[in-house]
Amino acid sequence: MSGRSVVSFSGVDSCLSSLKSCQSYINSGMDITTNVALDLVEHQNDLEEVNEMEKVMLDYAAMSRDVSHYMQAVEDTVNQIKREKPETVPHLKDLVQEKFMTLEETNNDLQLKRNEKFVHFKEQLKQMKIQFGVPLDAGESQANEQVDEDLTVTQSQMNFICPITQEEMKKPVRNKTCGHTYEEEAILKIIMHKEKQKKKACFLTASPTLRSWERGTVVEPHS
Repeated sequence: MSGRSVVSFSGVDSCLSSLKSCQSYINSGMDITTNVALDLVEHQNDLEEVNEMEKVMLDYAAMSRDVSHYMQAVEDTVNQIKREKPETVPHLKDLVQEKFMTLEETNNDLQLKRNEKFVHFKEQLKQMKIQFGVPLDAGESQANEQVDEDLTVTQSQMNFICPITQEEMKKPVRNKTCGHTYEEEAILKIIMHKEKQKKKACFLTASPTLRSWERGTVVEPHS
């Protein structure tokens, strides 16, 4: 009979499951924060409140990074034990903590700003500011988003996501001023809402040179 100790990973699996749930909650929190920030811009609220939402997003990004690092530390520890098959049962907590701290030593602020949901938040915020005439921050105004209307777009490039509905657009329309594209039904609802507030919005559909965008009409509610 082998003298090797048998290591049970049932507790580890439970830990990973809890961490994944935590990551899911963080993602939901980031989605909610993004929606709140967009609502603040749409209703012309104090930009300081919008900036606070950005700070909240960065806090969420930091939490997401920490959870991700801990999950990686746990998984790396398990793989190490399975690979090395030690004679005695190792202290899993210490091993995980050591690997976690090693990962944490690589932390920097740039990582937070590269968080996928934070990048999405900044892009959505910029588009919404342009849409409702809110001044852009210096960093936002420097980004180059000029759309070349003569650009040939292949079918694989046409899976655009509407910044309002977060779904693939079936009837995309483009803002004549900024060039951003939206789902027709979704942006029309916003236009009609603004019309009631005596504000004007003007949109033009995408170039007819794009095969699946052939509506070619102007949507402009009267103020």
